[in-house]
Amino acid sequence: MSTQIEQQKQQLAHTFTQQKNAFSEAPFSSFTERKTALLKLKKAVLNEQQALIDAVDEDYNGRSNQDTIIGDILPAISHFNYTLKKLKKWMKPQRRHVGLLLAPASVKVHYQPKGVIGIIVPWNFPIVLAFAPLVTSIAAGNRVMLKLSEFTPKTNQVIKQIVSNVFSEKQVAIIEGEADIAAEFSSLPFDHMLFTGSTGVGHHVMRAAAKNLTPVTLELGGKSPVIVAPDISIEIAVERLIYGKCLNAGQICVSPDYVLCPREKIQQFIEVYKRRFTEMYSSVSNNTDYGNIINQRQFDRLQGLLSDAQQKGATIISSSNETIADTSRKMPTQLVTNVTDDMLLMQDEIFGPILPIIGYSSINDAIEYINSRARPLALYLMSFDNNTQKTVLTHTHSGGVCVNDTILHVAADDAPFGGIGASGMGNYHGKEGFETFSHAKTVFSRGWVNTGKLVQPPYGKGLSKLMLKFFLR
Repeated sequence: MSTQIEQQKQQLAHTFTQQKNAFSEAPFSSFTERKTALLKLKKAVLNEQQALIDAVDEDYNGRSNQDTIIGDILPAISHFNYTLKKLKKWMKPQRRHVGLLLAPASVKVHYQPKGVIGIIVPWNFPIVLAFAPLVTSIAAGNRVMLKLSEFTPKTNQVIKQIVSNVFSEKQVAIIEGEADIAAEFSSLPFDHMLFTGSTGVGHHVMRAAAKNLTPVTLELGGKSPVIVAPDISIEIAVERLIYGKCLNAGQICVSPDYVLCPREKIQQFIEVYKRRFTEMYSSVSNNTDYGNIINQRQFDRLQGLLSDAQQKGATIISSSNETIADTSRKMPTQLVTNVTDDMLLMQDEIFGPILPIIGYSSINDAIEYINSRARPLALYLMSFDNNTQKTVLTHTHSGGVCVNDTILHVAADDAPFGGIGASGMGNYHGKEGFETFSHAKTVFSRGWVNTGKLVQPPYGKGLSKLMLKFFLR
């Protein structure tokens, strides 16, 4: 096994060197070349969309086809379309103001490809989280090495087939392997690296990147709260948040992690959530609309969170009254009350169908609770009151916000997506994504007239003295 791993590491280094050399030979691809590549890749993804859906279902041993279409295929294709529409404009050098001090001259910002980009893909949405950053990287003119998750082997094979039909390994290379290969991948001297995954692993990725001074974009997670404000009805609040918690069985980095609810409305919240869950999923055991937990390891982790909370005094209420066989890895949303900070489910991101409900007395208390913890990737506010919305938006920090909905801000193509603090750094999507994978190079240019000589020695005489007097005021 060690010999095989060593061979994989050598191949990894060889692939990286190949891409670096290829980039050096052709450091700036044209708009036409980039557009053609993206159109071919989009067509290949559309042609294989059913194979992708089937592969994800097999990797999960049961994931809703609709969850894959809505959460993976649709946003990936939307990302293609938006990028193709905007790319020509993004590539144009941007004219900037020169100012009287530097005139006559011109200043432009040229967006130059960075080189070889390393992208580490998680298992929860293996299609969109592979293709969305890949699309943006190609749009910016880079070469890409894509490290796929070891937990989605069937999906990986389809992605690998799609990519190999469009690109050579010198342009886009697919990398597979477990933790040791992922660690080796992180240690390569990429020109930029994007990691999507847990905060814990994010520390290791950033540490490895730091040795090479590789810039990183970290899309992590954290505990994304939902504030149910006093003014909104519980019926509406639950209706707006429940889909974001149930999509992919809550295995989403921006899934609602816990709810802050007025104390006197907690019981009503539980009753409404259970009723609405049953309306969406009349049964869970044999329901193909509701997905499995990805694997036994994650299922056991989630069960461990519930067991720990119960031992420490929490009350656990299942959203479904049916008995679910442990072997199915199906988990209806588990609503948890009487939670305390020493419970494991309140210390790290839950990443699954468990939803703690915490009571509060005032909006200020809810804001204080959020601000006393690490900054989340997303914050959700259920309120129609303008003053409440303004207060929460101006007094909290988070990667993104949804007001009266959940998770949908991620689907906004023309807006950046990213975390803050423990939930990540940097962003991509939209124009900001193109800029993330590009180097913004300032180009200052003079013509025949040279006013620069006015500031050259000897100092303190003539026009130089008058010029300094004019500008230093």
